[in-house]
Amino acid sequence: MAALINVPAKARRGDIIELRTLTSHIMETGFRHTADGKLVPRDIITSFICRYNGAEIFRADLFPAIAANPYLSFFTVARESGTFEFEWVGDNGYSSTASAVITVE
Repeated sequence: MAALINVPAKARRGDIIELRTLTSHIMETGFRHTADGKLVPRDIITSFICRYNGAEIFRADLFPAIAANPYLSFFTVARESGTFEFEWVGDNGYSSTASAVITVE
């Protein structure tokens, strides 16, 4: 699935920066029924992790109430140049990753 990542390309050491992610996923809750009464199976993203140069800096557990195409926004301190790695994991073997690089001056 596709993901949109917004990370500043550059920051000064010590700056507080905002990271924003948007990923494409239907997020079927498992509570709906089809026209013939059958339960539509649950298919959601269950967790999101962000790592900064390999160290986990943000984690979120997601539940059926999360909207389709979940958007997450959070803040961190720019400490050093490097890579942000984003990982989404979900039902039915779903897994998606993305990354972004930042230069810290």
